[in-house]
Amino acid sequence: MALREIVQIGEPVLRKKSKKVEKIDDKIIQLLDDMADTMYHADGVGLAAPQVGILKRVVVIDIGDGIIELINPEIIETSGEQIDDEGCLSVIGEAGAVKRPYRVKVRAYNRKGQLFEIEGEELLARAFCHEIDHLEGVLFVDKIEK
Repeated sequence: MALREIVQIGEPVLRKKSKKVEKIDDKIIQLLDDMADTMYHADGVGLAAPQVGILKRVVVIDIGDGIIELINPEIIETSGEQIDDEGCLSVIGEAGAVKRPYRVKVRAYNRKGQLFEIEGEELLARAFCHEIDHLEGVLFVDKIEK
């Protein structure tokens, strides 16, 4: 188990766009494992690579149904709408209401390099959007409903 330091708001890496993973190698597998360990240790439900200082398009999520690993994720479909409070492991002590789609479909690669699609509603849809936003340098605080 290797815990990585979670970067906090104000660090420039959180505002940069992440690079596509060109090759899923041992370094990417180790990153996935470390990110999962770090997320669980911090009692989070999701973590994106920029949050541990790595500008790669890699995300881990677990809303309580088991780990979901996403490499080069892209949202390909959304529907509905929901507004709920969000927080972030990179923005300690702050929360706010954010509007997100109710249902989201994501296409990504798994650790074996296989392309797959996954759908989520409610919290999972919110987690997909929140973590994929991180890959674009966008934080939830940018989207808090005024």
